[in-house]
Amino acid sequence: MHRRTKSKRVVLSGPIGAGKSTVRDLLAARGCFVIDADSIGHAVLLPDGDAFDAVAERFPSAVVNGAIDRARLAAIVFADRGELAALEAITHPAIGAEIARRVNAAGQADALVEIPLLSGVVSGEAWHRLVVVADDDIRLERLLIRGMDETDARRRMATQPAVPEWIASADSVIYNNGSFAALEDEVDRWWAGDTG
Repeated sequence: MHRRTKSKRVVLSGPIGAGKSTVRDLLAARGCFVIDADSIGHAVLLPDGDAFDAVAERFPSAVVNGAIDRARLAAIVFADRGELAALEAITHPAIGAEIARRVNAAGQADALVEIPLLSGVVSGEAWHRLVVVADDDIRLERLLIRGMDETDARRRMATQPAVPEWIASADSVIYNNGSFAALEDEVDRWWAGDTG
């Protein structure tokens, strides 16, 4: 397998249960410096985080003992796309700034940012948007295997864009409806290609 010749700045996203984390791990094993936007999202919500005050003010019922209760916040925002948009308007600028800082500090040509939602946290011509998708029934089965309650899994799936929206946002798409070996082969084909 040859290494792709273009500089690789990859934004990895896809709907819940599609296999983003597995693809992230496969690309990390192939040399990508990985930045997990979700972990940065957790950090900006900590009491000393850049988004804490604004989120606490906008969603006071999610604050318990001086901290954001992520389960309460999730219950609010995953029940209403408008509330999710309000949260993203607060958190995305802080997350984007931290991602830029980490990419610059790493100084590596190959960087991958995993983002949990279809968002503009990372954008621009320098970034290749790779989306991982899977059929809804397969995604639901994976979420149940992870231990998620079926009602919660369906609710979270329903608040996210439909698979065609994810595909429309992508520069490249990896379909993850099969085995791990099939996914690994697809990742290898994509990585060896000259896209992005």
